[in-house]
Amino acid sequence: MPLIDMYQRPGFLLRRAHQISAAIFEANCAEKGLTQAQYGALMVLQEEPGIDQTRLARALAFDKVTVLRVLRGLAQRGLVVRELSQSNRRQMSLRLTAEGKQLLIQSAAPVQQAYEQLMAPLAPGQREQFIALLQQITDGLGEQARAAFVPLGPPSSGG
Repeated sequence: MPLIDMYQRPGFLLRRAHQISAAIFEANCAEKGLTQAQYGALMVLQEEPGIDQTRLARALAFDKVTVLRVLRGLAQRGLVVRELSQSNRRQMSLRLTAEGKQLLIQSAAPVQQAYEQLMAPLAPGQREQFIALLQQITDGLGEQARAAFVPLGPPSSGG
């Protein structure tokens, strides 16, 4: 196979697009010291205070080692608190600290700037099509992923 064929393979292009996406995100959020993985964890914790590590990992499609590494970094920065769950003493319950909530608010503009920069090469209709195609791939092949993805449902009404 000629090298040019490899460069046009979906796997190569997806990996390259991920590299670019991560670089753009981290450049825009460098002042906040935030990675895509950390931002994702903070967003889930904002929506689901008290979630356990296993559900957090599944909500982000992370393996156990990755979610633990992300949580340790966030906890060291005082953005997340891990404590024993009230309902199951064998699980850790996670929640944002006031500092974590504040960082999410402060990072909204840089995160949006990163999104706009990443999608800039595409026209509005192409953006929708691109997202739809990525969704189709991930939905159709998700069972083959190394880490399970279980999106969170609507917010619980228990408070």
